[in-house]
Amino acid sequence: MRTKTKWYAAVVGLATTGALVLSSGGASGHGYTDLPISRQKLCQNGTVTNCGDIQWEPQSVEGPKGFPAGGPADGQICNGGVSRFSQLSAPRTPSGTAWPATKVTGGQSYTFRWQFTAMHATTDFKYYVTKAGWNQNHNLARSDLNLTPFLTVPYNGQRPPSTLSHSGTLPSGLSGRHVIVAVWTIADTTNAFYACSDVTF
Repeated sequence: MRTKTKWYAAVVGLATTGALVLSSGGASGHGYTDLPISRQKLCQNGTVTNCGDIQWEPQSVEGPKGFPAGGPADGQICNGGVSRFSQLSAPRTPSGTAWPATKVTGGQSYTFRWQFTAMHATTDFKYYVTKAGWNQNHNLARSDLNLTPFLTVPYNGQRPPSTLSHSGTLPSGLSGRHVIVAVWTIADTTNAFYACSDVTF
């Protein structure tokens, strides 16, 4: 009986460990922008197809924090440096068409919105935009961006609700297609979350 009890305990222990490993997998995710709609959300909702894994995990574009001095390498900004989400950084969709763009007006207030699946302690949210004359024909690089954020929203270590909106004034003097890079910096880890949204001024 003692041997049988030990065997049963071992099986239960393995099953419990397996469940913990599965439940703590990287697919739990964290957050993304849907105003203006981000590339990962366009892939998740089926507007853009053949995006690969990101269609199941729009909230998981997590990379090193410290942008623009640190963070993902040039050419990988929109996928946060996560290679399996590399489609997000390409200048065109997987089908070869332009990324769908949201119409915006420079100099006017715009409400940005994040959706969260894990509400981390937050340092801040920062928003960057491409500069006039940026190179639209390659993966986004720092040289394409105005590296001073046009909007910074401090969050002082608080945890956001499941949906968070905040407003800021869009830059003036831009026209045509641009990309807004939204960065959600986590207070108690070394990472941040990245979301690229295509817009037309």
